[in-house]
Amino acid sequence: QVQLVESGGGLVQPGGSLRLSCAASGFIFSFYDMSWYRQAPGKERELVARITSTGGSTNYADSMKGRFTISRDNPKNTVYLQMNSLKSEDTAVYYCNAQRRSQYYWGQGTQVTVSS
Repeated sequence: QVQLVESGGGLVQPGGSLRLSCAASGFIFSFYDMSWYRQAPGKERELVARITSTGGSTNYADSMKGRFTISRDNPKNTVYLQMNSLKSEDTAVYYCNAQRRSQYYWGQGTQVTVSS
């Protein structure tokens, strides 16, 4: 049974930091590229960051560059998203995604709220 379980979301003040984790099981984690997406109320889901299966390459949405860092630990089957200098516009549900060719898996999401 495939599972992607996100954790680490919550309420943080503007300028603060959070670290999201996504624990994977039920598939060969090291074969999959991993991504974080987010969806704010009334908006479409958007890509935040992606990391290749080996961790050798990453890419970010323009608005996250320099503030967010994606990383992975293949022996632990976990992908992370370090978020710094958070802004109110970063408020959203953050989803973990695994992709290999045409196969996709999604997590259930974790809420991040940036507010004073």
